Parts: sequence; C-alpha cells; structure tokens
Amino acid sequence: MNAQADNAASLPLGLARSGPTALRLVLGAQLRRLRRESGITPETAAHTIRASHAKISRLELGRVGFKERDVADLLTLYGLTDPDERTVLLDLARQANVPGWWHKYSDVLPGWFEFYVGLEEAACIIRCYELQFVPSLLQTPEYARATVQVANAARPADEIDRHVDLRLRRQKRLTGPDSATLWAVVDEGVLRRPVGGPAVMRAQLEHLLEVTGRSKVTLQVVPFDRGGKFTVGGPFTILRFDAPELPDVVYTEQLTSAIYLDKAEDTEAYTQVLNAICVEAYSAERTTAFLKELLADYR
Repeated sequence: MNAQADNAASLPLGLARSGPTALRLVLGAQLRRLRRESGITPETAAHTIRASHAKISRLELGRVGFKERDVADLLTLYGLTDPDERTVLLDLARQANVPGWWHKYSDVLPGWFEFYVGLEEAACIIRCYELQFVPSLLQTPEYARATVQVANAARPADEIDRHVDLRLRRQKRLTGPDSATLWAVVDEGVLRRPVGGPAVMRAQLEHLLEVTGRSKVTLQVVPFDRGGKFTVGGPFTILRFDAPELPDVVYTEQLTSAIYLDKAEDTEAYTQVLNAICVEAYSAERTTAFLKELLADYR
C-alpha cells in the first residue's frame, strides 16, 4: 500500500456525526494532499473535471459540495486506484453532500454565514471574544429577538422569527452527550448595554448565571479599566475540532461578509491574543459575582 493509500485509509469516517461541513473539509484536505503528492497542478486537475482553477480551490477548501464523478476522476488522475481506498473517499463525498439541519433555514441564512454554522456544529471547542452583544450561543429568545431586530429592522415578522429560531437551534450544540465546550469572553459594555430593555436584560443575566454553571461553559468579563487595548481588533471566534485533519479556524464577521482563517500563523496569533485577554479578564468566579451585582440593579 502506497503513501497515498495510507492517507486515505486514515480518514475518520466517524466525523459523519459532525455534519457535512466537516466532511467537506476533510475530503478537500485529502484531495489537496493527494494532488500535491502526485505533482499535479491545480490547472491540470481543473481541466480533468471540466472546471476552473477557482473550483479546484473551493473543493480543496471544502467550501462547495462534491460530485462523485469529479472525485472519482481526480482520484484516478492522482494515481489512487485501489478499490478499497477509493471507496473510502467516494463514501465520504456522498456523506458530505447530505444537507445539514441548517439547510432548512437557507431562506434567511447568508451563504457566507452558512459555512460558519456548519463549522460550529462540528467544533468540539468554541472560544469567542465579544464587544457588542452576548454571544449567540448564550442568548435568551427575547435577547436574540432584540439583537436580530437591530440588524433586520425592515424585515417582516416571520423572517425575524426564522432568524431567532436558527439562533436558538444553534444553541443545542451546547447540550447532549457530544456537546461542545464554550469559553466566551465579553467586554463589560456587553452586559451593561440594555438590549431589549430592563426586563430582557434581567432575564439574560439570569440565564448567564444558569448556563455558566454547566461544566462545559465558561464566561469571563473584561472590565472597563482593563479592556481598552483589546477592542481595536474587534470580536472573533476560534473553532477547534476533534479530527487532526481539521485545523483550527478563526472567524471574524463583517457587515455583509465574513473572514475565515485557518493558516497556523493566523490561528496562533489570534489564540495568543485571546489567551492574553483571558488573563486580563475577571476569572470565571469573579465574573459570576459580577453578574449577580448587575442583576441586583434590575430588581
């Protein structure tokens, strides 16, 4: 068995439970590795499947679905002919094309954010730094509705409902036997900003006290007197996965798009910044006390 076959055989098919986005990333990484080991250029690969150079790039980055015929043609081009090894990758291509649960929200889910939802569903550790709002995974329905209305004021009520439903469905990633670990750091202003009014904020603070009691949820607050130097870069999220084939991904959101970074030098830089923020922030225990102090102001 050659080196290419060894790589294919090592694919973690158990990733299927993580959803199609993770599967596409794994398959794309394997195809990129096989292509490079074969000395094949992206242009040659694109010509083989009657596509563009950009299409090969999107396939190898896991940003689009796979046609089984294209995968089969690429495997032949790359010299992977063993039937068992080809079956592994072709099965993975089929699984990667199964729509995720979030597909039913495609009417309100921007394409640039759909990729993030898939990554979030697959992640085992989610770390985030927020400056404006409570992290989406920790929001109450009322708080979520208030923040959705800020960005979608002109949208009809049923569309607002769909956005809120999607956000609440994402929160299921924090429950169940395979739940992800969430470590969130927020600026003090997030908790002092009266989103939705006093009643909504009171319920939101109570919710934060409840969820941070879970073993896999950690919340820290960066007080005003310590957080100024960290506000320049803006909010961001770091996603980590169980599969060694998947690198960490840094996600930063803009008004109408998002940036995804997975190069080691980028993810390491963001990780170092977030670690530094955590050192400056209140500890989890002090944050709990701080939440109780804020909640007392709403009683």
